Amino acid sequence: MLVIPAVDIQSGRAVRLYEGDPSQETVYFENPVDAALHWQELDARMLHLVDLDAATGRGENRAALRAIARSIAIPFEVGGGVRSVETAREILALGASRVVVGTVAVKAPEVLRQMLWEFGAERVVVSLDARGMEVVVSGWAEETALRVPELSQRIWVMGVRTLIYTDVRRDGTLAGLDLGVVHEVRAAWPGFLIAGGGIASDADIEGLQDLGVEGAITGKAIYEGRIDLKKWV
Repeated sequence: MLVIPAVDIQSGRAVRLYEGDPSQETVYFENPVDAALHWQELDARMLHLVDLDAATGRGENRAALRAIARSIAIPFEVGGGVRSVETAREILALGASRVVVGTVAVKAPEVLRQMLWEFGAERVVVSLDARGMEVVVSGWAEETALRVPELSQRIWVMGVRTLIYTDVRRDGTLAGLDLGVVHEVRAAWPGFLIAGGGIASDADIEGLQDLGVEGAITGKAIYEGRIDLKKWV
């Protein structure tokens, strides 16, 4: 099981949001570089970096991403506002192992195809954020008519091989995973699956492992000591 700490960046700080609401933030590190170094020192195998301001169209934190890239030696992926091939190219040039895209998978599949062609499936991850099974985009602010199984099958055919599923109803709540929903996602996705959204303890990660999910992204629970990262490295 690959357990990936999340470093979400808003206004230059490492934060966690409650149900994706930018106004409901908890600041864990004033400098996101310190957050990244903290998880590296605890032997994290990968980091999940999200530019929340870019995701919601309120700005960007490229300087912070660049500083993290210069400071750590472990692989990291970057998501949040990656909606063009040029942006993906710039982020990969910073040193990211892969880019994470969401909105383009729904609104601009031709851009996703171009990313897959130029960078390869190993460097392009699709994140499907959903309220249960109903896909949302644009920083979780916009609902769509798509369901996770339908969209996951579409992107598999396109060549995507790694999927992140986040249940935005639970993200940042420490309410625990809805493993029934994750089970449906696992049944619909034949590739490498990473899940998150509400992870509260090691028991949630064990539940994912029992479902055959290969990875977990955790934020609030790991920042607050509810998950022992050492157990999963």
